[in-house]
Amino acid sequence: MTDAVFHESAAGPRTRSVPLAHLSLELGHLYMEDFEAGPERLRAHFAEVRPWVEAARAAATARAGDKRARVSTCFLVDDYFTRFSTPAEVVPTLLAEAERAGLDIDYLARESGCAVTGGTPVAEAVTARIVESPPPGSHGLRPPVTQTGWLANGERGSVARAPRAMRRAVPWRPPHETAARHHSVFLDVELWSDDADGQRLWSCPLLAAVWQLARLGLLRDEGEAVFSPEPHTATGFPDRWDDLPTLLRLNERADPFAAYRTCSVLPTRFLPVEHAVRVILDQVEVDPGALAQVADRSGTERMAVPAPVADRISYVYCSGP
Repeated sequence: MTDAVFHESAAGPRTRSVPLAHLSLELGHLYMEDFEAGPERLRAHFAEVRPWVEAARAAATARAGDKRARVSTCFLVDDYFTRFSTPAEVVPTLLAEAERAGLDIDYLARESGCAVTGGTPVAEAVTARIVESPPPGSHGLRPPVTQTGWLANGERGSVARAPRAMRRAVPWRPPHETAARHHSVFLDVELWSDDADGQRLWSCPLLAAVWQLARLGLLRDEGEAVFSPEPHTATGFPDRWDDLPTLLRLNERADPFAAYRTCSVLPTRFLPVEHAVRVILDQVEVDPGALAQVADRSGTERMAVPAPVADRISYVYCSGP
């Protein structure tokens, strides 16, 4: 005889819903050297971005049945790998150059918030939800990602071994992509590194994967939404990056930050990083409550949303300034 266990339906955390736009459009993600190059570099970036922004808006309108598409724009500032200048100096110049190109930045985010935001270790939480896809024929000989910090999209290659006493020679075996079509494009992604003091540094692909999940409205912490935008009510911007909210709403009339789909207009140097992002997202077990909410809302709006999370993401790559 087994003992029955009863739970109140309200005992578990309730998955809080978030407003959703049709498209989250990223206008850029630049590094310290881009800002150090001065306003001219930003000016060249936004001038190249603008035509693609108009194309992305047109595509979103077509998917919405030629009705008004809810499109929000965002910009990610890298304050994680290098702290440079101050928000008081950087942000006004950034906004001025975007406006000069005829573009509005609705939301401004800090990349360090993709590691930890509001006391929530976001990158660590996403890593904990990675469920590795075992390659066909594997026997669990590969250490798990939680130990190595490396995540692959297939079977790693083997090193050839010469014959030794009591052992046969082992031929070299190439790596193999699990979902290869005709030929493999194998990728092994480093998710973090630890320094001599044991301090963890999250990799750019992992933080970018967190950023995409946030823009898709799929991040939760105990049912609560992560990356809630804070309105910009001050007359200026702070002198310290840590005093700037993780996600700042600059336009009070902006459509919601999170969306059914995302599109990022990026320089071509980000292509390897975003390939790695797809490898990560293909193996992350996303919060089921958040997924169900998006499915219900998109169904009500008759908006087709791909089931695989990675397929909700699109890119435009330009040469960059």
